[in-house]
Amino acid sequence: MDNTRVYRMSFASVYPYYIQKAEKKGRTKAEVDEIIFWLTGYNEQTLQQHIDDKTDFETFFAQAPQINPNVSKITGVICGYRVEEIEDKLMQKIRYLDKMVDELAKGRTMEKILRK
Repeated sequence: MDNTRVYRMSFASVYPYYIQKAEKKGRTKAEVDEIIFWLTGYNEQTLQQHIDDKTDFETFFAQAPQINPNVSKITGVICGYRVEEIEDKLMQKIRYLDKMVDELAKGRTMEKILRK
């Protein structure tokens, strides 16, 4: 499967949808940001820089300070695929983020979402 189109999408173009999805279910932008910080190692300033620069997903994850070592604990189905079985590592990271935002919107506690 050719995922080039997804990799070239700017993170900034998708970020508002993550927030919108969470807020529709009574969650907050701060919680979405916390998930992103946990997954990537970015902080508020570096995340905002990527949003301002309209960084694509490929660069966003390539420049992530540190992918959380507990990502292997993220399991389940997103868009019809089991996240733990996705072979393309970049697509897997994108789907990890999608899965975590979905869990937030479904009302899971932050403690469970962040695999504590």
